[in-house]
Amino acid sequence: MIFVTGGSGLIGSFLIPALVEQGHNVRALYRGQIPTIAAADKVEWVEGDILDIVLLRQALQDITHVFHCAGLVSYDPQDKELLKQINIEGTANVVDACLEAGSIKLCHVSSIAAIGRPANSETITENTKWDSGEYHSAYASSKHLGELEVWRGVSEGLKAVIVNPSVVLGPADWDRSSTRLFKYVYNNNSFYTGGKANFVDVRDVVDAMLRLTFSEISGERFILSAGQLAYKDFFAQVAGCMNRKAPSRQVNPTLAEFVWRAERLRSWLTGSRPLITKDTARVSAKNHFFSNAKVQKAIGLEFRSLAESIAWTCAGLLQKQPVK
Repeated sequence: MIFVTGGSGLIGSFLIPALVEQGHNVRALYRGQIPTIAAADKVEWVEGDILDIVLLRQALQDITHVFHCAGLVSYDPQDKELLKQINIEGTANVVDACLEAGSIKLCHVSSIAAIGRPANSETITENTKWDSGEYHSAYASSKHLGELEVWRGVSEGLKAVIVNPSVVLGPADWDRSSTRLFKYVYNNNSFYTGGKANFVDVRDVVDAMLRLTFSEISGERFILSAGQLAYKDFFAQVAGCMNRKAPSRQVNPTLAEFVWRAERLRSWLTGSRPLITKDTARVSAKNHFFSNAKVQKAIGLEFRSLAESIAWTCAGLLQKQPVK
């Protein structure tokens, strides 16, 4: 039997149907309401969260493989402690439960944010070192430290693989994850930054996870990225698919620094969450390219084109009711 955390998230919602289609029995963790995803009726659902170590121990009975997809993606300063709890402590709990159960292989979903980004290098690989002396966002630090918990488990005998997806594209809720980039264009916003981002199709992420986890590979991490696009070009493609006007006014770094400070003040005065933070402003100005050579060599994975992924995501989102 297979155990999945984060089944309601973008990756988990595509992973679970794929596992069921392959004939696996699936047990999955959920909070609140059982996710309305494909094949949900064929899943053994367990209510709870990854901060409950006792629950995890019980849930891992008779489990052979664990896909740890649960995690918090946030660049909001308000979420600093929550990031630590979910991405670090929660991952430590999953690792400990796997070790205690024995004979389990873990697939941990990390992020390219957990990989170092030296200033003198534009191409990043799995071996690029993390410099603890450099500034890192709370989100990036939490994913890095979460990975360290997995490496601790590997040193104690756990079989595990780590995947580091770039920005994952797929038709999820309008107000969550990478779909907010599509919502930004749909709502006819005018500005874009001069940086570039790396993207990957959620279907390719799931394919890689399945092939890596059900292989003999262990103790390795893999960047999952189909390619890089400038934000201007990404927004233009999305606008074309959604019949919207593409953002046409570039925000330079100086103005971006002013905007996030103004947004922080607005957030403080209104009690609402900031739309732009220091970390999102600075991350969006980066131009690092994340190489997918390792995963292509390891399992021969061929990534979908970004144009195909963007068009597919737009089509799926347009079938849903947009969130204003």
